Parts: sequence; structure tokens; C-alpha cells
Amino acid sequence: MKREETKQIKIGNVTLGGQNKVLIQSMCTTKTSNVIEVIKQINRAALLGADLMRVSILDMDDAEAIKEIMSNISIPLIADIHFDYKLAIKCIENGIRKIRINPGNIGNEENIKMLVDKCKQYKVPIRIGVNSGSFDKDIHNYEEKYTGEKLFLSAKKHVEILEKFGFYDIVISLKGSSVKETIEANKLASEYFPYPLHLGVTEAGVKDISLIRSTAALAPLLLEGIGDTIRISISADVDDEIIAAKRLLNDLGLYENYPTLISCPTCGRTQVDLTPLANKISNYLETVKKPIKVAVMGCVVNGPGESKNADIGVAGGKNEFILFKKGEIIKKVKEEEIFDLLVQEIENF
Repeated sequence: MKREETKQIKIGNVTLGGQNKVLIQSMCTTKTSNVIEVIKQINRAALLGADLMRVSILDMDDAEAIKEIMSNISIPLIADIHFDYKLAIKCIENGIRKIRINPGNIGNEENIKMLVDKCKQYKVPIRIGVNSGSFDKDIHNYEEKYTGEKLFLSAKKHVEILEKFGFYDIVISLKGSSVKETIEANKLASEYFPYPLHLGVTEAGVKDISLIRSTAALAPLLLEGIGDTIRISISADVDDEIIAAKRLLNDLGLYENYPTLISCPTCGRTQVDLTPLANKISNYLETVKKPIKVAVMGCVVNGPGESKNADIGVAGGKNEFILFKKGEIIKKVKEEEIFDLLVQEIENF
């Protein structure tokens, strides 16, 4: 089912599913009982563009911390629960907006029934999160390689349990560490379930590796209309995850009011120090909330053409740049003056 057709789920004041909008999610990296640090991370993430945040609940101290955290943040919070359904119940009572459980380790149906009843009472949706590292043992025992189909079947089994108890506020995530299996699992899920899908690659790796691996898995799905929310999992700062998600969605035409930077890789024709300029402009553009296209080009081969295609662009010459705006040459500028001028033009755009 395409994202415009999936069931709409309310997570606090945010609507997930049933629209051509993909929400951005990340996860706090510190223990949840470290309340001050968690609040700081969540509010920073919200400022950068996160729609939802998730926290791990390892023990009752974490579950008790939810009440104070919820009173100091502005975006919905998700509790990630493994092994102990009682922690999920305590989080719900303390104001959590959504629960994530893993079918492979949450316990028997009696425990799930008690969790479902509490979720119904507080109108809290459940995300069934299946990862390739923690399968339901009835589906996969790790004596052989997992498949996308097994990810799907594990989710199917536990969706049916929730539905048996009359619960339908469900979100599904099927995350493998393999790109191909993640794609297969989510295609199967989109064909079978009416529920919104959360996309991601589990244990995707350090930054450079994760950006490639996550894009390889998520872009084909998103372009087919599959996926209602995403997380780019990176072994790095939360900021990096949110920025990466915005960039991916922007390039796929699924994110509004976000700038686009085009810059060339440079070659022997380049007679300006382009890379530092491109990096400075890239960092600056992360603070800009407008759908502007900026080109930073190194020479006269593709430079003028790309710059003219952009809203604002520069093309390098010998120790100088030509500034373009909406396809028109504005002026020649010395290399050392170009960054400040570009910022000024972007601010005025």
C-alpha cells in the first residue's frame, strides 16, 4: 500500500501515514534516566527537523523518567521496549506517545494483551519492530541466513496477535542489515499491510558507510511510494541522522523548505580553492529554511550551466568567481570575497 493510502495513526499531535509526507525520526544516544541530557538531545533534534524521537527503556528508572521528559519537549516521544512489557505500561502511564516492541523478545500473548489494553486506554499506538538481529525464534533460528520474507513473516505473526485483541493503531518496521533483504521485506509489507511503515537499515554502520547503505535501501522504496517515516541509523551524532534524512528526502522531492547544494568534484582545470568553500556553504545551508538551489562550481566547463540552473550559483575562474542569480551574471568577485557574498545573496533570496 502506498503512503497516501496507509492507515493514519495519531502519535500525540503528529499524524503518521495516509499522506505523501515522510516523517523524520531519530533516537537518543544516552540512558533515558539522564533526563537533562535526553531533553537537550530531543529539543536539539526537533530544532534540526526531527518529527519524532525514540528513547531506550532499559529499566524502571528510565520508565519513570518519561514523565519529566515529556513535560519539557515539543515533539512526540517513542519508548523502545525489549523483554519487559511492564516497562512499556509504566511509560504509557507516564505520557509516552508511542511504544515500540520487538516480537522476538517481548514475551507471551498474555503479556501482550495487558500491553494492548493499556495502549487502548491511553490511545497509544504500537510499532512492531522486526530487526535481523532479534527475530522471533519461531520464524528464524540463525542456523541459516535470514531473508526479507522472514522479516515480513515475523511482523505478520505479531500483527495478527494485536488484531486478535482488537488493536489496529499499528506501525511496522522491517529492518535488515542487508540492503536487498530490507527492500524485499518492505515491498512485501507494503503489498500486504494497510499500516504505515517505518523505514531504516539496522546497524547501518559509521557515517560514510551508513549514508551509502541507507540510501541504497530507502531511496528505491521511497520512490515507489513506500514508507511513511524514516531513520538513517548512523554510529555518530543524532544531528547527523536528521541532516542525512532531510537531504535524502529533499533529493527525492519529499521535503519542503530545504536548500539544495550542487558542487563539482574539482579537477585539474580548477584554479580556485573550491572544496573549503563548498564545505562552508554546505554547513551554512543547514541553518537555512528555504527551498533554494545553490551551485558552487570550479571552472567554465559545467560551471556556468549548472550555476544558471540554480537560484544562486558561482563558477570559478583564475582566483575569482562569477556570480549568477536566476541565470543572470551579476558580477565577478575575488576568491577571498565569495563566501560572504554568497551568504548575503542567500539571505536576501
